Amino acid sequence: MKKLILVRHAKSSWEHQVTDHERPLNERGFQDANLVSNNLNLDGLKPDLILCSDSVRTITTASIFTSNLNIDESKVIFKPELYDFTGGNLVNAIKNCDDTVGSIMLFGHNHAITSFVNTYGHIYIDNVPTCGVVVIGFLINKWKDLNKGKTIKTVFPRDLRSSIHSR
Repeated sequence: MKKLILVRHAKSSWEHQVTDHERPLNERGFQDANLVSNNLNLDGLKPDLILCSDSVRTITTASIFTSNLNIDESKVIFKPELYDFTGGNLVNAIKNCDDTVGSIMLFGHNHAITSFVNTYGHIYIDNVPTCGVVVIGFLINKWKDLNKGKTIKTVFPRDLRSSIHSR
């Protein structure tokens, strides 16, 4: 079985005069990345590999997650092709992973993330929010055989914020 942990980058800021690729996180983005990563129970699952778009907002989100989850940063590979909004490059990046890798954590962008989870997961999600996490399991031995899997878990910042406020 293979597992994929998909993470949409945290909320970015539009206040800076920079290209889309260079946009940083805003304050809520930092808060959500810490909230989600500190509450993300991967049930002992440590990713063997982390794939990350090379945009500033995905790199920053990945850095917060790896730090809070005590994941060795040497597992992170930055892939410019994951600066992808349609999903074709995302699927190719996954299918081309080494088969010795059992679990991948991938940091990317929408519409690619939502499209992927609705194509390959078994639960329809209208929109994976910023800093949303979706875990999908696949009954495959080779990544190139990627097909419909089972959505195992979703963790969205709004759900964590509402549980904090209801205490």
